[in-house]
Amino acid sequence: MSRTMIAGLATALCMAASAQAQSILTAETAAPNTTPGISIIALSEAAAKEGVADIQVTSGQTLTNSVQNVAEGKTDIAAAPFILPFFLSRGVGPYASVGAEKGAELAGNLAVLYTYRISVQGLYAYDSSNIAGWSGVEGKTIYNGPPRGAALSNARLLIKTSTGLEEGSGYTGIQVNWGQAVKTIQDGSADAFVLPMSFPDPRVSAALASGNMTIFSMAKDVFEGDAFQKVAGIPGTVRFSMPVADMGYGDGVTIASEDETFRGPGTVGADIVNASMDFDTAKALTAAFIANIEGIYHAKAPFMSVSWHGETDIAVTDMCGPNPLKYHPGAVAAWEEAGYALPDCAK
Repeated sequence: MSRTMIAGLATALCMAASAQAQSILTAETAAPNTTPGISIIALSEAAAKEGVADIQVTSGQTLTNSVQNVAEGKTDIAAAPFILPFFLSRGVGPYASVGAEKGAELAGNLAVLYTYRISVQGLYAYDSSNIAGWSGVEGKTIYNGPPRGAALSNARLLIKTSTGLEEGSGYTGIQVNWGQAVKTIQDGSADAFVLPMSFPDPRVSAALASGNMTIFSMAKDVFEGDAFQKVAGIPGTVRFSMPVADMGYGDGVTIASEDETFRGPGTVGADIVNASMDFDTAKALTAAFIANIEGIYHAKAPFMSVSWHGETDIAVTDMCGPNPLKYHPGAVAAWEEAGYALPDCAK
């Protein structure tokens, strides 16, 4: 065999070995046009670009199930609103059937790579519905999320905080999976919608084909009141406000606010892994994220640049406190090598 052929064979073998060495990981996330959906898809691109891993993404999932799948080692990565690991750690809410002891064990298997704001919960309705705001919810039918998960829990809590109403007695709630969300918004099944939003929100934009809409801010006195202060103390919930002018909507959408500021509860979470993921993989995934925040993550959708990717301040990440999760040690190393400071309580 000639030297040229030997060299060529050696190069091919090296390339094959390199390809085999790249990890194959699985990930679950929400609908692909949402912040958690885009975040996981962006991670798969960043990981491939940096030669870290081939991530096989399944989107359109209910994150309640995805979090449990990561905790049980069935899936490598998932998007996770922080309220879900909190519920899991206590075996309550959507994890009541798991029980407190097993739930605490499973929650202990979870670790964070990086955090972001998943959404802001809010009320909106078609102008033709004649709903003037939160005071108009009573007696109406409200689409408030999928049948099971953090969005539904948050919507019910927000309605109670803003109006004092309970589902069933004060209003009728309907739950439909995310894949049918836009159809449900458009088909007249509900009078109004209390759902997670980004700014601008793809579901709102898509539904405008059926008519103009109004998005209603929380009232300032409710937002600053004691009841909402307690809501903001729940893991995965932070106070959020934004100038109406910065929300990114054009014709067809009106923002109803008393002072040109939109207010509501922000839902924060993370892309998580099983705590048993090896140090080097977790570090490389996090480093790939950090290196591509601008080039991949922010470029994916108009709302991604204001979704707090790359933030480490606990005032917006909601790490520490009652949140049971901490950063994976490999993620800690990647953040610190990139020059970021993480609070000790989150390590």
